Amino acid sequence: MMASTNAYATLSAGLNRSAYANLVDFFERTCARYGDKPAFTSFGRTLNYAELERLSASFAVYLQRHTDLRPGDRIAIQLPNLIQYPVVLFGALRAGLVVVNTNPLYTAEEMEHQFVDSGARALVIHKSMAHKAEGILEKTDIKHLFVTQVGDLHGFVKRALINATIKYIRHLEPDFYLPGSLGLRDVLLEHMGEKPEPVKPGLHDLAVLQYTGGTTGVAKGAMLTHGNLLANLMQGYDFINREGSGWASTVVLPLPLYHIYAFTVSQIIMASGGHSVLIANPRDIDSLVREIAHWPMTAFIGLNTLFNALCNREGFRSQAFDQLELTLSGGMALTRDAAQRWEKVTGCPVVEAYGLTEASPAVAINPRHAIQSGTIGIPLPYTEVRVIDDDGQKVPDGVPGMLCVRGPQVMAGYWQRQEETRETINEEGFLKTGDIAVQQSDGYLRIVDRAKDVIIVSGFNVFPNEVEDVVTAHPEVVECAAIGVPDPDSGERVKLFVVSTSSSLDRAAIRAWCRSHLTAYKVPRDVEFVKELPKSPVGKVIRRQLRDAPSLGDSQVARSA
Repeated sequence: MMASTNAYATLSAGLNRSAYANLVDFFERTCARYGDKPAFTSFGRTLNYAELERLSASFAVYLQRHTDLRPGDRIAIQLPNLIQYPVVLFGALRAGLVVVNTNPLYTAEEMEHQFVDSGARALVIHKSMAHKAEGILEKTDIKHLFVTQVGDLHGFVKRALINATIKYIRHLEPDFYLPGSLGLRDVLLEHMGEKPEPVKPGLHDLAVLQYTGGTTGVAKGAMLTHGNLLANLMQGYDFINREGSGWASTVVLPLPLYHIYAFTVSQIIMASGGHSVLIANPRDIDSLVREIAHWPMTAFIGLNTLFNALCNREGFRSQAFDQLELTLSGGMALTRDAAQRWEKVTGCPVVEAYGLTEASPAVAINPRHAIQSGTIGIPLPYTEVRVIDDDGQKVPDGVPGMLCVRGPQVMAGYWQRQEETRETINEEGFLKTGDIAVQQSDGYLRIVDRAKDVIIVSGFNVFPNEVEDVVTAHPEVVECAAIGVPDPDSGERVKLFVVSTSSSLDRAAIRAWCRSHLTAYKVPRDVEFVKELPKSPVGKVIRRQLRDAPSLGDSQVARSA
């Protein structure tokens, strides 16, 4: 970690402010600096920086005084985009805990894997997901459970109205039984105005376990240290703010904070004294359009699918965008068509960036006023990139090869997976991204392909092996293979090829089976039944042949569904 620490110190010196000791130091000094300025908004409730500091302090005090949690213990946070998220995040960090970001869309099985693998001892969960935790908690080490509702940080009348609407009218909070669980609102009120005992983690200490499948296999925890995350937010701050920080005045942030892209961007916004307007359900495009209309939007943080969806709405196209300074794209490839449509509608070009969970996540970004469409821009400050061939040798500019990255933002490794860490980070400290890139002579990078099998649905990785493991557990399935196919709305969707012993098994049955085991975006949209799968001489399924043809042809297709 010495190289990363030195790089971080050099980076800090370039920002005309003394180096932060850790994320807690960053948070506390940022809140003190910006005080009464708005920090986060959701469902019409805005927290300023001073309120955010007080609420997070109260949560930290509770954790320190009323639980047996100690610095280094893991706490899972499973929340949608609510103002409770930054309160809990920084409260946990101020108590010295390690945060395990958990997707609210996870099934009980996926939650169990992450909680068991991380060794989480505490969980903060939204009431709409609490029923999923009932059957799995006894299989985990979780002993401290905090439950929250959407309106918990609102005033009495609005709180009662919002929470009642969600539970009794929209029926989004199924009943649950979790003995010993505590209401987050009650916990926060108990120690308002008090300060936690200071904790002083070092730059090398673990701050977040961010789960990812990387390029293969079951989800594993990327160990992101205080130094990794601080370095990346400061790299982003330095790069984006070279042309002014006015972009951060009112940022519409529809992407989930539990995802590393929005997680780090939200802290760059904080470092800029900015205001993040959180959107809890960006899939509800009409509601998103109405919310955007309420704000003089200066920045929009999105991805390809959102740009397309918004530009298809007349209510969005008719709005004024005269204050929009920055549109940032990440999480999935940006198509030229989406970028052109967005700029035509809003007058603001899209700045495409590139990153991955293992790099906290940002690696490269287009300069705001020197965008090259079709590229991911240039490496961030203090970030080295190397494009290599199959033998590990650097290739000349213009020649495609594996993109490798070294910098202070590169993770410490995978949680409890030393062998996979060694396979991913070489002895020189270069992270193998799994993506095929070309570096131009001017330093700009282009991604020409990606890790061969990962399917990216609306910015989220779907790993074929995970889908296949679920489907092959069906008693009437012999074997199957999952691939990604283009989709105008989500970028890609999952297509499944199935070999079955039953002529009555159909698409609906396969999808129903998957829905009971997988998060919705992992469920195959297309299911094709075939007599056999194309395989190599050693029996490995050749996905390339599945991707290259719309179907396997009449000679192999038993039936289509």
